[in-house]
Amino acid sequence: MNIDPKSSRTLMRDQRGLTTVEYIIVLGLIAVVGIAAWQQFGETLIGEVEAADGYIADVVQ
Repeated sequence: MNIDPKSSRTLMRDQRGLTTVEYIIVLGLIAVVGIAAWQQFGETLIGEVEAADGYIADVVQ
């Protein structure tokens, strides 16, 4: 297989696809952080909302 050095240099300088890959990586990291945060604080948040709901229900009645 013979690779033309000129086309190899052109391919190495072509950065059009890099931004898409970078966006995918950032989106993946955001998803991982979001899932980790929900696992860490989700149960606490649900408990607080349920407590507030009970308090509001008691006040209204």
